[in-house]
Amino acid sequence: MNGTPFSPLGPSGPSTAADAPTRYDNLSIALHWATAAIILLQFALAETWEFFPKIVRHLLIVGHMSLGLMLAVVIALRILWRVLPWRQVFAHGQDFFGRAAQAMHHLLYVLIVAEVILGILTRWTDNQALSFFGLLIASPFGSVSKAVGGFVEEVHDVTAWTIIILAGAHALAALYHHYLLKDGILRRMMPWIT
Repeated sequence: MNGTPFSPLGPSGPSTAADAPTRYDNLSIALHWATAAIILLQFALAETWEFFPKIVRHLLIVGHMSLGLMLAVVIALRILWRVLPWRQVFAHGQDFFGRAAQAMHHLLYVLIVAEVILGILTRWTDNQALSFFGLLIASPFGSVSKAVGGFVEEVHDVTAWTIIILAGAHALAALYHHYLLKDGILRRMMPWIT
């Protein structure tokens, strides 16, 4: 052992330069990949449910709403974990690319939080209850005009596409670091690499 106390969440910080961590803590990794999986599944559901019969479409929409509420919990946990001192932190470089990476991460957080809120509002401004695996959550707004509902839905759609494009750029940057720069950036977030 390297003298660092055991933590089920992963490394708690280096005790010497030789003990410097090479990866994020386990909770950060789990929350990162949970976020990615939910977002990809959410997007796939929303982009394909129109191709299914009405009963299947309804189930896909309920699944989409339920996963959206789960995403709200995951992103809240990620934000909370980011501000706590126990997580493993890697500094972004102070050059253009380091600042761009930090800006990309912050922008993704803002957009994901906005998308969750927009998803809830989309349902409620469509004058329908939100569903969490069949548990109905009524709108507190009462009746809303179709114009408002359509606008909120459009912003929700544009935000979803923006997240997917930025997440794709994020993934490409990670692959660039891994295969061309060979600097270990991607390995930090891999769950199966110690």
